[in-house]
Amino acid sequence: MDPQLPHTVDSYLARIGATRPGRADAAALRELQLCHLTSVPFENLSIHLGEDIVLEEQALFDKIVSGRRGGFCYELNGAFAALLRELGFGVTLLEARVHGDDGKLGIPYDHLALRVETDDDTGPWLVDVGFGDHAQHPLALDDRTDQEDPRGTFRIRRAPVENAESGEAYGDAEAYGDREAYGDGEAYGDLDVLRDGAPQFRLDPRPRVLADFRAGAWYHRTSPDSGFTRAPVCSRFTASGRITLSGRKLVTTVGGERNETPLGSDDEVLAAYREHFGLRLDRLPTVRGAGASAPNG
Repeated sequence: MDPQLPHTVDSYLARIGATRPGRADAAALRELQLCHLTSVPFENLSIHLGEDIVLEEQALFDKIVSGRRGGFCYELNGAFAALLRELGFGVTLLEARVHGDDGKLGIPYDHLALRVETDDDTGPWLVDVGFGDHAQHPLALDDRTDQEDPRGTFRIRRAPVENAESGEAYGDAEAYGDREAYGDGEAYGDLDVLRDGAPQFRLDPRPRVLADFRAGAWYHRTSPDSGFTRAPVCSRFTASGRITLSGRKLVTTVGGERNETPLGSDDEVLAAYREHFGLRLDRLPTVRGAGASAPNG
């Protein structure tokens, strides 16, 4: 984000319904993350509208703030990182690989998450506004105990350590005190993020830059093996749950109760994008791949 552009930061804050914080502390970070999650949808519509996805800060600002759109992880967390830096937070881009339903890890640069430093001697914090259904609040990155969140119980642990010669995995590295013998997964950058006991993604905490994620973004918008090419999806947090439009099905979740509403005509679908997500589309996204699973990441 170019800080010289007039009203750039204020426009972004207005987009997410937030006020400029007085200091870059943990309380401000918590509020900014929640505002972003409830205002800017996680969506892959550019893929199905034939739009280019440009991982540059100004292009992300133009899309999310000026164009009042959403995006997937690279776009949402990339733009949010720029905003946080302008507000005085220390931000590092992190590469992650998503755990699939089959337990296998996705491609390198599968996901972009943020390490955020505050000025109040708390943290560092794991911040993520681009993983679909995930934590509502920042997670303490160095905390290895359970962290309670309105969206579940989260834990960040060292990833399993693998013997370089045998390929044998030793399980959770924290279970082993002899780091010389078994290695230290955290020292090599591997951290697993779990929600309610299920692994979500594996973080490499080495610092990255936005351009590093271009190959991952290209894969996810072009490969038939990517969940993003299989169906259009648009989703955002609500005060009591989440609302998702997948194809012609509107899904609302309130207090753990899920309700589905089928939408018939194109006008109904376009109206749902407009009313529930603030997206004013002139045409419906067209599915560009086979399958129908909605992704995170």
